[in-house]
Amino acid sequence: MEYRIAEHPILGVQEKGRKVTFTYDGKTIDGFEGEPIAAALKAHGLLIHRYTKKEHKPRGIFCAIGRCTDCVMVVDGVPNIRTCITPLKEGMVINTQYGVSDKPFEEQ
Repeated sequence: MEYRIAEHPILGVQEKGRKVTFTYDGKTIDGFEGEPIAAALKAHGLLIHRYTKKEHKPRGIFCAIGRCTDCVMVVDGVPNIRTCITPLKEGMVINTQYGVSDKPFEEQ
């Protein structure tokens, strides 16, 4: 099932880039080139982007404009990338962030 917003009530119909594939936590999924990484993940029902370091609580999209850090993930090996404003590209490797790592807490 896809959860992509086809027509926004204010912005209208959004132009889509070409369909691309990327890796999310080792699984190959698809999205549209240029859309925010967070939008591509949400379209597939993937809502948890990171876990907090201190209490290991899940976080996902909050502000969706790049002001907070709830949507940060490890993108192409770089932690703390704000996925709500980072455009999707073919072949990206995107991983859930645990604290500041892509390794689950029990492996750190």
